[in-house]
Amino acid sequence: MTEPRGDALWRPYTQMKTAQPPLEAVRTHGSRIVLADGRELIDGIASWWTAAHGYNHPHIRQAVAAQLEAMPHVMFGGLTHAPAENLAARLAALLPGDLDHVFFTDSGSVAVEVALKMAAQVWLNRGVAGRTRFLAFRGGYHGDTMGAMSVCDPEEGMHRRFGAYLPSQIFCDLPVDADGTAVLDRTLAEHRESLAAVIVEPLVQGAGGMRMHAPDVLATVARLAERHGLPLIADEIFTGFGRTGTLFACEQAGIVPDILCLSKALTGGTMALAATVARRGIFNAFLSDDPAAALMHGPTFMANPLACAAALASLDLFAAEPRLDQARAIGARLAEGLEPLRSLPGIADVRVLGAIGVVQFAAPPDLAELKRRFVARGVWVRPFGDIVYLTPALTIGPADLDRLIAALTETLRAVAAS
Repeated sequence: MTEPRGDALWRPYTQMKTAQPPLEAVRTHGSRIVLADGRELIDGIASWWTAAHGYNHPHIRQAVAAQLEAMPHVMFGGLTHAPAENLAARLAALLPGDLDHVFFTDSGSVAVEVALKMAAQVWLNRGVAGRTRFLAFRGGYHGDTMGAMSVCDPEEGMHRRFGAYLPSQIFCDLPVDADGTAVLDRTLAEHRESLAAVIVEPLVQGAGGMRMHAPDVLATVARLAERHGLPLIADEIFTGFGRTGTLFACEQAGIVPDILCLSKALTGGTMALAATVARRGIFNAFLSDDPAAALMHGPTFMANPLACAAALASLDLFAAEPRLDQARAIGARLAEGLEPLRSLPGIADVRVLGAIGVVQFAAPPDLAELKRRFVARGVWVRPFGDIVYLTPALTIGPADLDRLIAALTETLRAVAAS
């Protein structure tokens, strides 16, 4: 082990007083994380769902190295560059419908902030006052910044302690049946004059608990938003780029949201980049002779050329290699391998969608103990709340995937027997 480096770092989602020292990673390759003590862990969650092509893919690495030689960064205010122009054009071509206008940021949370800002300002630019709130769904999670926190689940989410500091939003359950559809319809009608938009995570509510819903539920949300004249924001930060088995989750419901948020796997897990993409109607609402009608947002590192080069290389891989087939194959193996856990004592549910496998406990487990057991079995898996899940790289080999499933299965059986 390397020498301790003191306590200068403040770590994410961590009680610093009681937390055990983190593991030190020194190298990555494929689906593996190499630790300072020489151990290798199979990564079951692709570094928070980002490393779609595995770690250190040579095509992405070469693209970033070439861009580093030419221009690592330049401000985007008043300047442009080919990596951003090309990436925006390619994203617009891949996304459904007329999602043609791409605004780059540097994190998923900020992509959501920009989406909320866009939706609110559309009404202001049209001369409509009072549209200051958003309708979001219970169980949802959209990020850690203040606006994004306000549309996360207000009761069960990790941000409930901040309720007094956040804007007050409107929440509904996802309309999974006729009663839920009627409730959502009534709620939208009741609050229509104060709402700026509806925001949803298509098919999977990720960090809120990996809760899955059918494409027709998403289609219902889109239909009701349109009925009430409200823009729909689709947060595809987790679901975008093949994770659900299609390139974008919205495709499975046949919908075109008014605004769509992307991040995480956008650069193949290489570096920070996000995008908020708007339909033409949203974009056109900002076209005016009045400077105040412009979208007043501009992160310092937006459209960073290195990140754009990585994202372009990642899109090359989606075009040239069978990532969606790989995602579906992973899903089939996860469904087969995890299903027997459904009968274990203390297991409430097992569910799979695309390259996402989830085991839900009837009551929250001892998370620290679970993590320790997973590492002892040579895998990197981070359960949270009442679930343990697998979201491996889409390129994971069959042997590593089987080892992940075996480690999860053996651990949960040992816990159930103890």
